[in-house]
Amino acid sequence: MAPRRHDQIVETATEARQAEPGPSVLALLTISTGLAVLILGVVWFVFFRT
Repeated sequence: MAPRRHDQIVETATEARQAEPGPSVLALLTISTGLAVLILGVVWFVFFRT
């Protein structure tokens, strides 16, 4: 457990940066990749379909 001083948790800079990416990071990457594929598909369909 992190040490407390005056009712505040005291951590070093390294300890404070050691957060784990949660499911929101995975959702963001999935949605942005899918959106990029969709946009590229629309561009291809509009400009390169003959």
